[in-house]
Amino acid sequence: MTKTRDSSAPASGRERILAAAVARFSRQSYDETGLREIAADAGVDVAYVHRAFGSKEQLFHEALKCAVQMDKIFDALGADPARMLAAHLLAEDEPDATVRPMDILIRSLTSPKAAAVLRTAVMEEFVTPLGAHLDTNATQRAALAAALLMGVGILRDVLELPALSEGPGGTLERSVADTLAMVLGQASPKI
Repeated sequence: MTKTRDSSAPASGRERILAAAVARFSRQSYDETGLREIAADAGVDVAYVHRAFGSKEQLFHEALKCAVQMDKIFDALGADPARMLAAHLLAEDEPDATVRPMDILIRSLTSPKAAAVLRTAVMEEFVTPLGAHLDTNATQRAALAAALLMGVGILRDVLELPALSEGPGGTLERSVADTLAMVLGQASPKI
């Protein structure tokens, strides 16, 4: 979710902007969210937002990275990426979490500008790093894994499909892990 920090230390303007952007993009679509609103939420001038992030697209990309924190996930991949990714997908949200990364994705899928940023972020933050852990057809396998995880995430967290409501450690996690293992080339398909 969003990064935690020492609450006694004052947040920098850049950190406040990023936190405000994550919150806004999780509640509103990309097209509905304005830099002026984010600046007001962060208590800074809109010109500072431009200086700190360059553009709305760049701020959106940074907000996605902050919310999803794929770097932490890939640091913990270990020898069994399929099991780790399945466990992460089905992990319970932190009790104080106000932002679900899937909310940012869902709210902005219909925007052509946001879709371009999302496509780049998925490639840079998930497909390419995961592909580095794979042998044959690495990019295609990693992209298929992303599709599987996002699809399950949408049906589970957004549409709240009852069949996918099981928490961590159960048969759903094992099924997702087994499917991911096959997609990633870690296991042979069972026929």
